[in-house]
Amino acid sequence: MRLPADICEALVEVGQQPDDEVDLAETALILSTVDRPAVHLDSYRRHLNTLCDDVAAYVSGLRQPLDLAICHEALVQVLFRRYGYLGDDDAFDDPDSANLTYVIDRRAGLPVLLGVLYIHVAQHQGWGAVGLNFPGRFLLRLEVGSERMILDPFGGGVAVDPRNLRDILKALSGTHAELRPDDYKAVSSRDVLLRIQNNIHNRLLRSGRMDEAIAVIEVMLLFAPSATHLWRDCGLLHARMDNVEKAIKALETYLQNDRSSDSRYNASRLLQELRQRLN
Repeated sequence: MRLPADICEALVEVGQQPDDEVDLAETALILSTVDRPAVHLDSYRRHLNTLCDDVAAYVSGLRQPLDLAICHEALVQVLFRRYGYLGDDDAFDDPDSANLTYVIDRRAGLPVLLGVLYIHVAQHQGWGAVGLNFPGRFLLRLEVGSERMILDPFGGGVAVDPRNLRDILKALSGTHAELRPDDYKAVSSRDVLLRIQNNIHNRLLRSGRMDEAIAVIEVMLLFAPSATHLWRDCGLLHARMDNVEKAIKALETYLQNDRSSDSRYNASRLLQELRQRLN
């Protein structure tokens, strides 16, 4: 895949930004143009602004400071009830559900894409909103003042308590699964973007479309060049496709930048084998 220069440059610029300066929704829109290069993003940006304005209007005139319940209500009333954003089980089998422009068009998509909308709108109001490291289902934490709440964007923004979280986890991972402290850990906007692209990447791997899977990793490396595991994965896939020189380059970059991973030994052995093949 050869990206248009403007998309490539925009993603490289994101890759150079600190995590806390990455614009989650804007970068997700840019990534959506990888599969839809002819789409114009202005109308989608206007829609995001409309969502923000409508939530601001919903809480305008209310006594300040706003409490968590009112902020949550505003998000649900606008995103779910007014605009109809809701999870759809068919999204997990639809590759377009990982594309933010399609999600906006259809008002449905993967949990992580719906989460991008909630996070963007909440942060625009000055409320704290971050994605969580919850396995299997993307959840987010809304924070207003000293109050916190975990929301499920796939379920229309419904609040979930520890019992709900446990039920969700067991439904996704099996009855043996139990909640861990890491499941509540906040993730950066860059991590959320990687989660979006991982959905695309894993779907391509399952269908055996290796060249396209490699292309997705290479896109990910543009906006997350410090994610060393991506260099390893890129090298392994290139090796499977017998792209020896590209595999060597990716594995060398991985080994140069990852000093602690348990995967270093296997990567080093593979790199030696590839160098021997090249010679």
